[in-house]
Amino acid sequence: MSTMNAKASSGGEKKALGMRSETLGVSDCLGEVKRGQVILVAYLIATLELTFLFMQMGAMPYLAKSLGLDSVGFGYLQTTFGVLQLVGGPIFGRFADQFGTRAALILSCASGSAFFLLMSISTSIPLLFLSRLPAVFMHGLPGAQKVITDLTTPSQRADALGKLGLCFGIGIIIGSALGGVLSTKFGIFVPTYVGLVGNLINTMIAMVWIPPKSHHHVTEHSNMFSIREILRLMKFPGVMEVFIIKVFAGLPIGLFLIMFSIISMDFFGLEAVESGYLMSYFGVLQMVIQGLIIGKLTNHCTERTLLRLSIFVFAGVGLGMALMRTVWHYCIVVVPMVFAFSMLGTITDSILTKSVPSSDTGTMLGICASVQPLTRTVGPTIGGVLYKQFGVSSFGYLQLIVNIGLFIYLLKNKVPLSEAKNQ
Repeated sequence: MSTMNAKASSGGEKKALGMRSETLGVSDCLGEVKRGQVILVAYLIATLELTFLFMQMGAMPYLAKSLGLDSVGFGYLQTTFGVLQLVGGPIFGRFADQFGTRAALILSCASGSAFFLLMSISTSIPLLFLSRLPAVFMHGLPGAQKVITDLTTPSQRADALGKLGLCFGIGIIIGSALGGVLSTKFGIFVPTYVGLVGNLINTMIAMVWIPPKSHHHVTEHSNMFSIREILRLMKFPGVMEVFIIKVFAGLPIGLFLIMFSIISMDFFGLEAVESGYLMSYFGVLQMVIQGLIIGKLTNHCTERTLLRLSIFVFAGVGLGMALMRTVWHYCIVVVPMVFAFSMLGTITDSILTKSVPSSDTGTMLGICASVQPLTRTVGPTIGGVLYKQFGVSSFGYLQLIVNIGLFIYLLKNKVPLSEAKNQ
């Protein structure tokens, strides 16, 4: 049985390498300069989409309140958004694999336009809930990751994916500030108009600058909604292990961040303005760590080493969270927290896209993108119970226990299966 499994694993790896070589052969035709330009455009599209997304997050509480939606109803609204993103992630990835990255990014940006259009005419609570519907295909970040995955070699991938952290940081800082300023200075609906125009521009950028899918690399069109096809990727060697680590390593902190708006008021005693400054601090850290530090580490260390490092740091973060008492303690703890989050996300995405055939990287990235919406969906319920029953320290102790267990598992097992340095 073990011999048969080894042969199957070897065959799967050869198939993945063969198909990936074909993709890289096609991308070589673009030329080094052309590839670099396309990747920069992907960064730009991701930055703009994230900026508009965080902008609406800043304006949404005011819009919901003006329509008479209470805190419970607002929670349902956020959960609706999370569920739609959770369901849409793998479907979007399958769409990217079958129709190409250009078509997928156009779909994402056009969905963003519909999202903000519906928001701009939301004069009632039902319309506000309806405006969440296009979120099922709003996946600009996985779309940009797909571009990078297609146009980089496996050794370049972790560094290139890590630089998307700059896009995320810029989106947090500019989007959060812009949403608050526009809604308070010019009116609640102004951010929705800006988001609508911005996403239409983003759609045009994707249409003009992202090359269409090559005819030399045609994927057999199958049912995009097939659960079997999506779950098939989990059967590739090492994929399930890495994905489980990705989900559970940061889950307790993810629950904490979901509850942070309440914790910042009740536990830290922060005002809305001070919470905004804290978000900006978080965004700057994200930019510096993922844009500058992660890339250097991926060039000098193996993925196995970096995966173990991120889990070890996560365990330390859990201990720090369990002991923190003031917002200043949190400002210290958040530095290794952002590092561990960024490293774990970058390395696991890189490992998982290398573990499947190049024709399935979009679906794999879509599955990875569903981890965050999953946390947003279950977070308010589980996080609320933890906070109410056991206090803030419970998130830290849970984080510590989970990651100590994962670290011991990683020390005893070869995860990922191969250990190649990114040079």
